[in-house]
Amino acid sequence: MSRGRFIALEGGEGTGKSTQGRLLAETLRAQHDLKVTTTREPGGTPGAEAIRELLLNPPGDGWNAQSEALLFAAARADHVARLILPALDAGEWIICDRFVDSSRAYQGGAGGLGDEAIRALHEFGSNGLRPDCTLLLEVDDDARRERLSARDGDVSDAIGGRSAQYHNAVAASFRELAEADPQGFVLIDGSGTAQDVHCRIMDALAPLLKGAMR
Repeated sequence: MSRGRFIALEGGEGTGKSTQGRLLAETLRAQHDLKVTTTREPGGTPGAEAIRELLLNPPGDGWNAQSEALLFAAARADHVARLILPALDAGEWIICDRFVDSSRAYQGGAGGLGDEAIRALHEFGSNGLRPDCTLLLEVDDDARRERLSARDGDVSDAIGGRSAQYHNAVAASFRELAEADPQGFVLIDGSGTAQDVHCRIMDALAPLLKGAMR
């Protein structure tokens, strides 16, 4: 049995990752007859989902940057060991809403911890696992605000509710990561309808799909 493929959807708040992950899974199952598992970070396993609750609804005054990075790394380590690697070994395709590059952009970049610290945590906790393809969705600020308002109203979690300056820094960090690793990232224009964006994603994944079908 051939190994599965691992696709991560990345981007800031309101870029459409969850919608695109769902559409991608539906297409891979229906049109390519693939076994697909969709998951998310933080989360995906019972332990990682428990940590997700701690991160998005923190107790007391919340976490400092170092604690937050450690919690994300712990959730990811459990996710990788208990869900992602077994599924890949079983030949499944994994579609993950966020992976380590979110930690690099949020905690490493916008949070000021630096990329080296986040990469070291990932190497220790998850043996440095990388997706086969990382799709970075980008939208302009107006589209992001409109989508977040429609999704969350006046209620946001501890990370989504941070300042516009913080989220702008996240977007800039994502772009820097993608530009530094053009083989690992594919930039996806997240504007337009959900179907427009889905078509762009399928075009971007055509080489990966072709290679897997050989």
